[in-house]
Amino acid sequence: MNRRAAARQPRPSKPTREELLAARGRTVPDVIAPGLRVLFCGINPGLYSGATGHHFARPGNRFWPALHGAGFTDRLLTPAEERELLKYGCGVTNLVARTTASADELTPDELVEGARRLRARVRRYAPKYVAVLGIGAYRTAFRKPDARLGPQPETLEGAALWVLPNPSGLNAHYQLDDLVREFRALHDACMKGTRRG
Repeated sequence: MNRRAAARQPRPSKPTREELLAARGRTVPDVIAPGLRVLFCGINPGLYSGATGHHFARPGNRFWPALHGAGFTDRLLTPAEERELLKYGCGVTNLVARTTASADELTPDELVEGARRLRARVRRYAPKYVAVLGIGAYRTAFRKPDARLGPQPETLEGAALWVLPNPSGLNAHYQLDDLVREFRALHDACMKGTRRG
């Protein structure tokens, strides 16, 4: 889709302040199916995602542009089109299901429990790769304090395990070009069928 066509698409209405506050504690359904190429795992949905019902919905979030820029999709998807990810062999879940204003509101115990639930999802759906989005959350959830971005030495229930930067617009350490580069390394590994980068 070209830019003119994208500009003509109706934009979903922006949630009101009241709708955002009412979204606290809601969940956003997983976008998941058996045998995915990659299951992307966010930390937890933000209030904007809780209000809209879509993953990575806040306008400043760079997940969708990074995914497209890395070659996972042939066009830039909107959060409302998240189910389209399945036809590209990709899915989305979260370590913690409940929405919060900030991931800092999550406790370490919630993240550890989230890793346990993620393992169960991976056993059930058997993706080839799992990409956790956020190094700090990964270190806490999986009790790997020295983990680095990129491919991990261990697998997760048979899936190759990667850690990517958190694409939130609040993550000033990574600009969009940096995110695309990290996401592209995973994409290239998927296309080669390798487990390690």
